[in-house]
Amino acid sequence: MKKYLLFDLDGTLTDPKLGITTCVQYALKSFGIEEPDLDKLEPFIGPPLKDSFMNFYDMSEEQAEEAIAKYRERFQDIGLFENQIYEGVPEMLRTLQSKGLFLAVASSKPTVFVERILEHFQIRKYFKVVVGSELDGTRVNKDEVVQEALNRLFGDAPIEKKQVYMIGDRKFDVEGAKAMEIESVAVTYGYGSMEELKAAKADYIVRSVEELQSFLLRGTEEKEQKKVSGFQRIWVMLYAFLMFILVRSLVEYSLSLLMFYLADHMPGLLPEFLCFKDATGKITLTGNAMTIMSAIGFIVGTIPNLSTAKLLIAKSAEDMRLSHLKKEPARNYLLLGMATVGAVIGLNLLLALTGLTNESTAYQNVVADQYSAHFLVGIICFGLITPIAEEILFRGIFFNYLKRFTKLKVAVIVSAFFFGAYHMNSVQGIYALLMGCLMAYAYEYFGDFKIPVLIHCMSNVLAYCLFYTSISMSGFLSWPVCIVFLVIAIVALLLLRKQKRVF
Repeated sequence: MKKYLLFDLDGTLTDPKLGITTCVQYALKSFGIEEPDLDKLEPFIGPPLKDSFMNFYDMSEEQAEEAIAKYRERFQDIGLFENQIYEGVPEMLRTLQSKGLFLAVASSKPTVFVERILEHFQIRKYFKVVVGSELDGTRVNKDEVVQEALNRLFGDAPIEKKQVYMIGDRKFDVEGAKAMEIESVAVTYGYGSMEELKAAKADYIVRSVEELQSFLLRGTEEKEQKKVSGFQRIWVMLYAFLMFILVRSLVEYSLSLLMFYLADHMPGLLPEFLCFKDATGKITLTGNAMTIMSAIGFIVGTIPNLSTAKLLIAKSAEDMRLSHLKKEPARNYLLLGMATVGAVIGLNLLLALTGLTNESTAYQNVVADQYSAHFLVGIICFGLITPIAEEILFRGIFFNYLKRFTKLKVAVIVSAFFFGAYHMNSVQGIYALLMGCLMAYAYEYFGDFKIPVLIHCMSNVLAYCLFYTSISMSGFLSWPVCIVFLVIAIVALLLLRKQKRVF
């Protein structure tokens, strides 16, 4: 949420079509030009009148000045009030002001007319500053209007450009904002088309007054205050977790019994890729079989939670949509990739260098199981299937559900804590806790559930390759290398935070 809001008038706060077009029609008639279709005069709404008369009717500068005089002849007494305020605007302005925001009007219309219109609709009281053009033809360009509005808003204090939005319906509002290096919010309910606003590269585009209010107030919404007990809130997550573990374990156990039965009663049916008998007749399942059964267990274990996850992911996407109207630049995705690679390699090396990986028997057993399978089998299971299933549970359900009742920071940390505890050993627990924070943060930063899934897949594949190829046992395993990758991760995250603060 930004503190300073500059509003255009025509097409943003009020609908001036009838007043402007009939006055333009009146001015054109004085030049012998008959234009009965008022819709054709809509392009006059927004840009400076002088430019419009010259561009649309090939008038000279002197003729345009005469046309403006005729226009104002009718506008000052009649056209001024052939206007109507958009539904919901007074309520929006009142709400914005009540939140402590500073509002201003920055219009290309002459200030004297802007003031009269605002007073007519009884909304002048909401604006700290009102700036328009001058009747003598000065300060008509939008960048000049925006500059003057900023000067008056901030006075002698430094202008906080990162705390300002320019809100308007035409490309001129967007261009004026860009010239002053502030972000623009374009509205499509006015007179600028979606194509025009996209071509002007508006930072954000909203479709209604209601959506504009929600966008400007995002981050101030109250958390859901449903009468739900703490136990009920915990039970939603606990139920999802228990169903996942129960179904997954049941599937793996059933598949294990089936394989032993087939190997014992139908010898030769199962390839040695999955199981074999030794000289004593003892049946042993291979690492490939264990990994494949685990993958199937993850898939089936996720099914009972899909409907809940789908609902929470969709609700979260809708809640975050207004915060992500502006497309993230490619550099931010690059920074996230650097942060992920740096964190994966740096943390794995750190855990190995500190000796934690060797001290944890539980971790050593997990590693032995995971890396006993064929490389491609392991990559598919642990680099693709497992991450998707775990993200559906921990970010899709846990994180999305927690942030509906708690602060975002708390939701990030608590969901990551559960993710770490789920691994049941100290080494993976620490690693999963930190990576879980990164995945939840990235989810909120980019507003797309695919992002934590991609990070999880990417980190698992990278870690799997790192240890499967034993690269960590070479000279790569050293403190300088560890520190370099951790620094890369930290710097990338700091640069992301500099671009946009999530909390």
